[in-house]
Amino acid sequence: FLASDDDHLGRFLGITGMDPAELRAGADDPAVLAGVLDFLLADEPLLLQFCAAASLRPEEPARARAQLPGFMPRD
Repeated sequence: FLASDDDHLGRFLGITGMDPAELRAGADDPAVLAGVLDFLLADEPLLLQFCAAASLRPEEPARARAQLPGFMPRD
């Protein structure tokens, strides 16, 4: 999803400091997946676009994020 839009991908890479090769190499790394979900969850309009494109309910990415490393539940 992110790779399909240069602006979103560029912003993600800029925030994380990753390059495209690192992102591809980490595609099955739970920490990288957590970072992608954190990025999506921090931008509601982007999250809603992602959910529409992936046919997901908006709460599903947050549930997935809770299962990955580094999850910090909110009080």
